[in-house]
Amino acid sequence: MIVVASQRSGAVALADHLMNIRDNDHVEVIEMDGFMADDLRGAFKEAHAISKATRCKQFLFSVSLNPPEHAVATDDDFREAADRVAKAVGLGDQPSAIVVHEKNGRRHAHAVWSRIDVDEMKAVHLSHFKTKLRDVSRDLFLDHGWELPNGLATYGNKNPLNLSLTEWQQAQRHGHDPREVKQAFINAWERSDGLSGFRNALEERGFYLAKGDRRGFIALDLQGKVYEVGRWSGVKAKEVKAKLGAPGALPSVAETQSTLRSRMTEQVKGYVDQIKSRHADEMHPYSEAHAAMVTAQRTERKTLKDKQEARWIKETKARSDRLNKGLRGLFDRLTGKSRKAQKQNEREAMACAKRDQDQRDDLILAQMKDRRGLQKDARTVLSRHKEDRKLLAKNISAYLRRTPPNAEQTKAAARERKRSRSWDLSP
Repeated sequence: MIVVASQRSGAVALADHLMNIRDNDHVEVIEMDGFMADDLRGAFKEAHAISKATRCKQFLFSVSLNPPEHAVATDDDFREAADRVAKAVGLGDQPSAIVVHEKNGRRHAHAVWSRIDVDEMKAVHLSHFKTKLRDVSRDLFLDHGWELPNGLATYGNKNPLNLSLTEWQQAQRHGHDPREVKQAFINAWERSDGLSGFRNALEERGFYLAKGDRRGFIALDLQGKVYEVGRWSGVKAKEVKAKLGAPGALPSVAETQSTLRSRMTEQVKGYVDQIKSRHADEMHPYSEAHAAMVTAQRTERKTLKDKQEARWIKETKARSDRLNKGLRGLFDRLTGKSRKAQKQNEREAMACAKRDQDQRDDLILAQMKDRRGLQKDARTVLSRHKEDRKLLAKNISAYLRRTPPNAEQTKAAARERKRSRSWDLSP
């Protein structure tokens, strides 16, 4: 499993994110240990309240556990992985919670620990936790027989398409597939040997270079949304400077936004809207089928849970009835009969718990198979949409190059530059 971890605060925000049923097909808390509260929000607020007696600001340790795309990890797999993480970083005795998310035919988990040691009333120090968790991640891949990703196989050969949370959220806010945006920047960077080549390669994918106020080179999409070149290309600032030089000759962000707005004619905008509308229509049947499938699967899981809880109550009562009370119970303890009954009850309880877990695992695997089948069909359509967007961006880029701005557009751009300078409060 790929293990990504961070120390953090924000108890309520984290709990709300982990229990977000809107953006996930299924969300389930499979373990809560060491907290007095019986819900995730209450548990994290409890950790926050205890941290107030210390100087610790980042009182939670949050870890995501991500199996490979082809694998389906069980609840026990996630519990084992969380135990290994806790032992590796020294949080084995700390209160913890594990939440499983299912989305887009994949299953992953989030484990969260309180860092506050209540006996010492101080935070557990997590030294070099990223290095330790890299080793845990590698061991998990090997133990499960999964193929090691390049980054773990070579310790440093990172996948350039790995996205940070900031990059992912930014691209999604702008209406793009984050992986598609990342790929466009990386391909443009690898294809070019200087500023002119990089600029042309980006424009073919619908991104336009500009001079940033503080971050050097900036790229804008057709809607004028901003992307930092170094971050999205996966290179450091000194590499950007060495390859592209200084951005002084480029227009500013405001100028580029103004130019794009003025030159995006109603005809071009209509063509873009037409493509977006067609893509939405083609995905609509899959979205409806997915929503119906998720609703049916949630009903299945609730039905199984209710039946298992009712059966567990009945079986627990049957086991309890084996233990006599009063004088007969005292006689059973003296003769050892009570001890034998307790041992039998423990064995049966463990067997029943395993049976129930196996039933849940079987249902989850069957449902994952159904969702992956639907996801496979949807990906075929999404792949075609990706090619459509590439061609659209290339055609618009060619159009903008062929069509110089007219006098009215030039005046509009000048007015925009003047207005943007009038709001510039920098010294």
